[in-house]
Amino acid sequence: MPDITPVAIHYRIDPAQTHTHLYRVALTVAAPAAQQEVSLPVWIPGSYLVREFSKNLQSLQAQQGGVPVALQQQDKHRWRVQCVAGTPLVLSYEVAAYDTSVRTAWLDATRGFFNATSLCLRVHGKEGDMHTLEVVQPPALAGWSLATGLEPVQTAPSGFGLYRARDYDELVDCPVEMGPLWRADFTACGVPHQLVVAGAAPSLDGQRLVRDVRRICEEAIRFWHDGQQPPFDKPPFARYVFMLNAVHDGYGGLEHRNSTALICSRSDLPRLGQSDKDIHASEGYTTLLGLVSHEYFHTWNVKRLRPAEFARYDYTKENYTQLLWFFEGFTSYYDDLLLRRAGLIDHATYLKLLAKTINQVLQTPGRLVQSVAQASFDAWVKYYRQDENTPNSTVSYYTKGALVGLCLDLALRQGGRTTLDDVIRALWQRTQGGPMAEADLLAVLQELSGRNWSDEIAQWVHGTQDLPLAELLASHGISLQTDPAPLAQRLGLRVQDNGSLQIKTVLRGGAAEAAGFMAGDEWLALETPGQAWRLHKIDDVPLYAGSATDVTAIVARDRRLLRLPLALPPAQATGDAVRLDVHDAAAAQRWLGTASAV
Repeated sequence: MPDITPVAIHYRIDPAQTHTHLYRVALTVAAPAAQQEVSLPVWIPGSYLVREFSKNLQSLQAQQGGVPVALQQQDKHRWRVQCVAGTPLVLSYEVAAYDTSVRTAWLDATRGFFNATSLCLRVHGKEGDMHTLEVVQPPALAGWSLATGLEPVQTAPSGFGLYRARDYDELVDCPVEMGPLWRADFTACGVPHQLVVAGAAPSLDGQRLVRDVRRICEEAIRFWHDGQQPPFDKPPFARYVFMLNAVHDGYGGLEHRNSTALICSRSDLPRLGQSDKDIHASEGYTTLLGLVSHEYFHTWNVKRLRPAEFARYDYTKENYTQLLWFFEGFTSYYDDLLLRRAGLIDHATYLKLLAKTINQVLQTPGRLVQSVAQASFDAWVKYYRQDENTPNSTVSYYTKGALVGLCLDLALRQGGRTTLDDVIRALWQRTQGGPMAEADLLAVLQELSGRNWSDEIAQWVHGTQDLPLAELLASHGISLQTDPAPLAQRLGLRVQDNGSLQIKTVLRGGAAEAAGFMAGDEWLALETPGQAWRLHKIDDVPLYAGSATDVTAIVARDRRLLRLPLALPPAQATGDAVRLDVHDAAAAQRWLGTASAV
């Protein structure tokens, strides 16, 4: 018989109100403190923005012994219950679930999803106690099933029922997916895995998807554990769950300790009857596999091996660290590289993906303004709150962090004694799969390579100069070639052209900035001597400019028409648009691994 002994904290989740998009929650505290405080987190680990989840909580009430108890709100997300100590306390409330992302909660007649950070009040002083979560299955949802990484205690075949978590941290690190799910079970290196898909079209080739996801998992497990001594020779989880939500147009993921929540475009999934050639030519499917690889790699790199500042999460405020360039950036370096090693993409595809990352960094003026370490620290106010000036003032710790990982790996391999793979595995052992600091990385680098890497970390991570990509890639058989940038980049613009030409961003130091363009402008027309032309897309500019290099741009700003003198830059290589070519196949092979995609 399962152990269903009452525990200190119990949540009952009722998803019956699908048409009002409201979860009903009942929280029972077996032995509350006098004046018990409860709160809802303001952020979810892995997504570095204060999201104010309490804005969705309503109708909060409290009872002891069936008698109402007064509640006093302390601030935006915290309440004090006017209760007596030791007598069971029941809190009931509703949570509105309208967010289709992986970060919050969603509920309608076709699907339910939630992170406990959105639904489960934290009982202060009881965070370390056992928590149980019961998700009931209303009769109207009889065709639904449920998936989660939580440990089942007493569940129906559908998955609905009772689960437990060792503490509050585990509870909120295991999202729940519900609905008429497509599901498959498989093992990777002997470890049980489950893949569930919501919203898939009937054309889904589930067998191919499972096969490719399994190869990613096995490659990652071998990366972290092959040749390691106990207890480092096996994954830090007994079971893993992929929860994939297929929508018309979407992309994203969020890592958890033994699961991940993913979103993809329905058209990016593999389809029955597609040939291997068509599948491998699908950029959308490759992007999805890269997302799967990224979030799965996070199971080790950020969920276990993590910044010292994240040793214990504070759910009440921002948790700052300068190390996201390592945890997000290095994960971004390895996500596509593991696809290459698993044989899911070939050299050419991998180098195309890498060139895309390089171009994203080179085409961001903010890389010369802000270091990637500072970008990590500022994630709470910059990366997750992007505006028209973001490319000019900051750099992505994902993309530049990935290039720091690339440079470090190539430089280590150049020395001939070790690789970044070895460094990361040694960090895993040094920290026992736990919190780390930058000093730990420097110590392992010196131990394995025989020299000090402080100068490189200072320049690449804490400085703003460009990385030595060309020379390091050349030493491993890859030539970095410069090409003329796209017209919008040469002008210093990021635009949206869908029937009209809208200016999204004016990049620092470009021709458009010199002309007086502003984010939010609509570029209506182009004047050349004696002629004027209506524009609908950026490619209309060279069509109507002809050989003219000095033109007049007519823009609309706040209903006012402005004439801006614009000098059109020539179509020549400027160093911010690159491609990668193999010039030494043997050297490239030693770095990239597997010879051909399967």
